[in-house]
Amino acid sequence: MPLGGGADAPHLPRPAPIDAYGKGGFRFAGMSHRGSLLCFPDGIWAWPITDLAELNEAALRAAFERADGLDFFLIGAGRDPWALPEDLRQKFREVLLSVDAMATGAAVRTYNILLAENRRVGAGLIAVN
Repeated sequence: MPLGGGADAPHLPRPAPIDAYGKGGFRFAGMSHRGSLLCFPDGIWAWPITDLAELNEAALRAAFERADGLDFFLIGAGRDPWALPEDLRQKFREVLLSVDAMATGAAVRTYNILLAENRRVGAGLIAVN
């Protein structure tokens, strides 16, 4: 499913655990990526989100489009815990997708655990320095 904005080709066409995060990026599957990530069962993509102020329905469109193939969606919101705004929470309810927002480090750890359990998990992970 295309992500739009010229980011149609995934960095990796399959899921993979996140090996490390910080310094403005992530390491996974022997690769290094600077910037934020969108992770799904069908691949890992660059995500142009750098700040919570940019997080809106359009930024999460790929998650909503994949809702039927996901059990959970995690939002790694940067360094600090963050409460998902009600309008976005409502959109997740409408597509019947469980969502949880937390600091990026916690989201990475939770994503890795759910992935290891073969759960259908997606994640939007905002890079931290």
